[in-house]
Amino acid sequence: MDEAAFDIALGRVSALRAGGTGGRKVLALHGWLDNAASFVPLAPYLAGLDLVLLDLPGHGRSAHLPAGAEYTSGVAVNAVLDVADALGWQRFSLLGHSMGAGIASLIAASSPQRIDRLVAIEALGALSETEARTAARWREAIAAARALPGKKLRVFADLSAPVRARMVANQLSEAAARLLVERGVKAVDGGYVWSSDPRLTLPTPQRLSEAQIDDLVAGIDCPTRVIYADPPQPYFPEPLRSARVARLPRGQLRVITGTHHLHMEDPAAVAAAIGDFLA
Repeated sequence: MDEAAFDIALGRVSALRAGGTGGRKVLALHGWLDNAASFVPLAPYLAGLDLVLLDLPGHGRSAHLPAGAEYTSGVAVNAVLDVADALGWQRFSLLGHSMGAGIASLIAASSPQRIDRLVAIEALGALSETEARTAARWREAIAAARALPGKKLRVFADLSAPVRARMVANQLSEAAARLLVERGVKAVDGGYVWSSDPRLTLPTPQRLSEAQIDDLVAGIDCPTRVIYADPPQPYFPEPLRSARVARLPRGQLRVITGTHHLHMEDPAAVAAAIGDFLA
């Protein structure tokens, strides 16, 4: 697997690239506060694809947004399309996990002429909000943003503490957590700090309603295979997550027993669920 980088409008986007240039073109998009290493365990099972695993903006080894800018879904969508442009890919497929699957959903709905196929793991569409929480969400988001400049990054003497933190937070094995941590920290005096942009931890002031997300999911024209872990995550429960799959014009659902990072912990089962869908 080779390191790659793409200079786009917002800065440098780092990536890992696997497979050959003759296979189906696939961009892989990781989850929130993860990075390209999220797909390293799965990549060997997807031989034959031209697979580019991105560090999304502000994550892993990719550039942070300029001071004063905000991370939004639109920024992420355009960054992924800019990378595809840099690769010279007019049409391609998407493989996303969690937040990355949400971003991939938005790309497929907004740019259907460019997306051949979509594999969405542990998410479809975006996280919604009720209209009744509009004011509360704005208050929470602005208060958090105003407080962020006063916070300092924690320095870890070695990688054991951040590895343990990821294991606890995400029900990850040590091996999976270490993959994410090794690509998700940078060396500083005295040890390591997280390399991800602290602004990524801020709550977004605005989310779509469930009705708006229904319309977006219904607008995904390409063949789509959705892979969920059982049991579901509390923030994406049943029957909501299955109802979203039912909105897909050309959707298929696979459910696998596992945790949220099932593509890292049980890549063989996830690869079997993908099957020849991306072949």
